[in-house]
Amino acid sequence: MNETDKNINKEKQSQLQELQIIEQNVQQLNLQKQIFQVELKETLDALEEVKKNKSKDEIYKIIGSIMIKQEKSEIEKELKEKHELIELRIKSIEKQEALMNEQSLKLREKVIKNIK
Repeated sequence: MNETDKNINKEKQSQLQELQIIEQNVQQLNLQKQIFQVELKETLDALEEVKKNKSKDEIYKIIGSIMIKQEKSEIEKELKEKHELIELRIKSIEKQEALMNEQSLKLREKVIKNIK
């Protein structure tokens, strides 16, 4: 095997490693997105329960291992803000996912082209 063939093989290996790294990153982003989606569902469920609550002024909120009384409007505000923040995080992750998927596709095509 001459020097040119060795360099080509190193380049192929490098591209394959890069492809694997990108795909691992996409998997990690997907996992993060799933975690945020679960948190979003829990937040929306909590907000719905707060709205259903007939109490006018105060309801209880669990913080750590204690329960505290808090104004219903404050809890609604906190949950709405949390909902917005989680949605922003999910959108950000989806953008990163799309970019990485595009990179992965281009690199995969390049690797396949080089193998042939």
